Amino acid sequence: MLDQIRGLHHVTSMADDARANNHFFTSTLGMRRVKKTVNFDSPDVYHLYYGDKTGTPGTVMTYFPFPQMPRGRAGTGEVGTTVFSVPKGSLGFWQDRLARLGVTGLKAEETFGEKRLNFAGPDGDGFALVEVEDDPRAPWTEGGVFEDHAIRGFHSVSMRLRDEGATAELLKFMGYEVLDRGDGATRLIVPGGNGASRVDLETLPSINRAAQGAGSVHHVAFAVENRAKQLEVRKALMDTGYHVTPVIDRDYFWAIYFRTPGGVLFEIATNEPGFDRDEEVAHLGEALKLPQQHKHLRPILESHLQKLEG
Repeated sequence: MLDQIRGLHHVTSMADDARANNHFFTSTLGMRRVKKTVNFDSPDVYHLYYGDKTGTPGTVMTYFPFPQMPRGRAGTGEVGTTVFSVPKGSLGFWQDRLARLGVTGLKAEETFGEKRLNFAGPDGDGFALVEVEDDPRAPWTEGGVFEDHAIRGFHSVSMRLRDEGATAELLKFMGYEVLDRGDGATRLIVPGGNGASRVDLETLPSINRAAQGAGSVHHVAFAVENRAKQLEVRKALMDTGYHVTPVIDRDYFWAIYFRTPGGVLFEIATNEPGFDRDEEVAHLGEALKLPQQHKHLRPILESHLQKLEG
């Protein structure tokens, strides 16, 4: 069993309108845009990152906004809900705020003994807020939401699977332990994690397979401290029979990817070097940052990419 993984690092999804996506996360949810860059493989498409003040691993939601992309179809083999942690007693505030701002899909419930507010993103994305008592992570408070209500980071992700067995065994191999079971779902947690430590597995044997599109999660990334630990994880996964990519430099972290038995794409990402490697913390997410191989495209991209504000 591995002990290098500390919880979630980031969750990457797809959208069809960059400006609407940016507005939702920075204005509606009050998160900070910590990086404005482009898709490594399709540089005419943004890669936008939202999180806390510095983009701490375990807080970062990222998006590829493909213009006019059709909506995805919900189903199995995907992350169905991305869940954020908020302070205890704050869901009333969020219910009122999201309703006032026209957010759809609002539904209050209790799962695994926790108060939860489900809601939809601009592309039908599945989100929820869960009240967590004494989450020590410092929130971003310059986005219009004060500290006693602000998002702390991820709480969990919930995966929809036809059969949880093989994915549960993989997560156990990755250092997760079963915390609870109920209502057709299993909750796993990595002990001593980074706060974004839980993964829920929903078993839905009669549901069709998901089709990716706007509003779909592209992949979920798990955090390791550094490249040495990442290589340890890669070797262990390959020794177990998984087909894992070589290490890829993503400028702000190093990444490896592999497909899980349930169909969800997993990434293992390093906490180093971080989002302040090419911008001062005070100015994160302001300038368009380009990977080295795309720097020559700056004049074209700056005229082509949708303006995020205004």
